[in-house]
Amino acid sequence: MFDGLYEVISKNEDEAVIKLTDKKHPIFKAHFPRHPILPGFIHFEIVADVFNLEIQSIKKAKFMSLVTPKQTLKYKKNANKFSVLCEDKEVASFSL
Repeated sequence: MFDGLYEVISKNEDEAVIKLTDKKHPIFKAHFPRHPILPGFIHFEIVADVFNLEIQSIKKAKFMSLVTPKQTLKYKKNANKFSVLCEDKEVASFSL
């Protein structure tokens, strides 16, 4: 289901930058078929994949802005806290 959703642009221990694919990917049709957005829970799947984590629980999550196809996202990790940025604007944050 997540195959081809994004491409990793850069990555280190505390930060990963990804580029989302276009609106044709099935995940973008999950919420609103005519208004493609990335479902919030997918951020957890991306973090688990990119940082090679096994997520046991989510303590707190906040989604501030919609994420759409073809956007570039930066995931910043600080211990068990993550922030998601798009064009230097925080679009989500969560702690595990």
